[in-house]
Amino acid sequence: MSAAAIEVRELSKRFSNCQALDRVSLSVAPGEMVALIGASGSGKSTLMRHLSGFIAADAGSASVFGREIQRDGRIARDIRDIRAGIGFVFQQFNLVNRLPVMTNVLVGLLRRTSLWRSLLMRFNVSERQQALEALVAVGIEQTAWQRASTLSGGQQQRAALARCLVQRAKVVLADEPIASLDPESSRKVMELLAVMNRERGCTVLVSLHQVEFAIRYCARTVALHRGVVVYDGPSSALTPALLSELYGADVQDLFEPAAGAVAQPERRPPLSLQPSAGSLL
Repeated sequence: MSAAAIEVRELSKRFSNCQALDRVSLSVAPGEMVALIGASGSGKSTLMRHLSGFIAADAGSASVFGREIQRDGRIARDIRDIRAGIGFVFQQFNLVNRLPVMTNVLVGLLRRTSLWRSLLMRFNVSERQQALEALVAVGIEQTAWQRASTLSGGQQQRAALARCLVQRAKVVLADEPIASLDPESSRKVMELLAVMNRERGCTVLVSLHQVEFAIRYCARTVALHRGVVVYDGPSSALTPALLSELYGADVQDLFEPAAGAVAQPERRPPLSLQPSAGSLL
């Protein structure tokens, strides 16, 4: 039996007087796209940071494809190597504003290149071609040589997804990737995550503040409330009545912006990094 793509067991974390995570357990199978929802302060971002090894828990464990990221407060010694297979998409884009978009995307290759080339940011023609193909796949190839700071929020988030493509990430952790985007940009970013999952088999865990996007794009949703998993099941079952039962007065936080802002997902060509004659895809 193959290892789970993401495995969390009894993970707990306390900050001062706040129990951010309370014995959270979660298993995501290879190839799943799972939404993680919750009102502000529910523990979504804290869980994501533990999965990436950026924060050490007080207790419990987390692993990716059988490789332990942390256990009982200790981060794995080979965490940098493990991260090579994990793509990260953050709310604040995490791009270097002064560098061209192309260079930001090529950063996804750094863990697979030699130390001296990584330090000098030297990339060959083949690697640059891969980055350009990834930008074509996410629909912003025309921005390749612009400074990242000149891009809109939606374009910057798509550049972050292109970086995941170049990295050939097996798992993508997207921490509220649409929280600061307008509805149309949000739709495009969510559709690209869905295409990466559908066409490339990436396992995707995406934390969302808006339940509408979880229902539309993810077959399964895990709901957190004050650091506790209160629901893990089909997204289609997340009725207003159930959400009110789970969240009480906090339920309104899960419906911002207004419902109905999301259009039907657009269809894009399969994401590929293999060049073909006459095409970058």
